[in-house]
Amino acid sequence: MADFSDHITPAHQAMIGRQSVYFVATAAEAGRINLSPKGYDSFRILGPNRVAYLDLAGSGNETHAHLLADGRITVMMCNFQQPALILRLYGTGKPVLPADDAWEELAAHFTILPGTRQIFDIAVETVQTSCGWGVPVMTVEQERQTLLKAHAQADPAAWQAKVAGRTQSIDGLPVRPTDRYFGGT
Repeated sequence: MADFSDHITPAHQAMIGRQSVYFVATAAEAGRINLSPKGYDSFRILGPNRVAYLDLAGSGNETHAHLLADGRITVMMCNFQQPALILRLYGTGKPVLPADDAWEELAAHFTILPGTRQIFDIAVETVQTSCGWGVPVMTVEQERQTLLKAHAQADPAAWQAKVAGRTQSIDGLPVRPTDRYFGGT
């Protein structure tokens, strides 16, 4: 049986804080549904109805395009330890790029990682929990460092040129590319 809440409770917050991976789903009116796994220390609870996550450049920018087009977003966390539990955050979100006025306030909540492209700011409307009894019990061996290493070793000018050229989603929806390179030291 699913339970619903109109805000993130302390119990929800504790469960979220224990997770090493989460999943983000978005969709526009037409085109593909996007579902992306996320890792690293990239998720923050900013209030009972507000969360944010740090987004690193990857193979596409579908979440950004979908949020500009539609705004809807779902974040899912699965407790792979005991007790079994699935938690979903339903809401609306917006991409915040380094050039945006809200960047400094949001960025203060994170350690900016190599390859950081934007922060997604999410207004949580509904929290749903469900049993998760069909989800396996698993342990995390380690974080994968490949993406961070690739961004840290990238040539800044080449990285910026590549990202600046990505102005559309895979379905042709517009995206605003980042104007700032966060690379290695």
